Amino acid sequence: MNPQLFLAFMVVSGALACTPGVDWAYSITAGLRQRSFVPAVAGLCGGYLLHTVLLVAGLAALLTGIPGVLGWLTVAGAAYLLWLGATTIRSWRGASSGGGAAEAFPAPGPEPANQFRTFLQGMGTSGINPKGLLFYVALVPQFVSPEASLPVPVQSGLLGLTFVLLVAVVYTCVALLARKLLHSRPGAARRVTLASGIIMVVLGVVLLSEQLVPLLGQALSRG
Repeated sequence: MNPQLFLAFMVVSGALACTPGVDWAYSITAGLRQRSFVPAVAGLCGGYLLHTVLLVAGLAALLTGIPGVLGWLTVAGAAYLLWLGATTIRSWRGASSGGGAAEAFPAPGPEPANQFRTFLQGMGTSGINPKGLLFYVALVPQFVSPEASLPVPVQSGLLGLTFVLLVAVVYTCVALLARKLLHSRPGAARRVTLASGIIMVVLGVVLLSEQLVPLLGQALSRG
């Protein structure tokens, strides 16, 4: 693999991972929980690992090349963000220090079940996000060198795994900082949790407005 291309990929990927967005909002909310935020961060990384597998298998380019598929994936991702954001907003008053912070993502049942649900929510947040799929389809191939000794699928997989490791470090730091800085400040914790929920809802609405109307128009024209 070309060392210069790999270094450039690290810089671009690091910048993207450090850009606040839905993943940040989920990491911050998880950091305010009383229990471990590790399942949430692992879930976010699991979503990007899924994108890496799709990229290596060639399915990512295939999905984006089929008319309408990416649009409906965007609609599904927007609906998920709306649900997740609404759940966060409903629980913002409980996002204070102590046991109330664990209510941000309520999950009845024993602790392992709670952690597994948190993992799945994180995986859904990043895995169903079409922008994540587009990142792997549009950006990763630009840093693959056909002249390198490693096959293109192997290079793509290594780049994808590198991004997974980067987001793991960044989101862990975000969750840790949220816990350290806000755990003892109930008022600030509530406001940040509310803002996180609003961010998810706003992004969900934007994604729906960008995709749903054109898709419905295409469906009506075909009918």
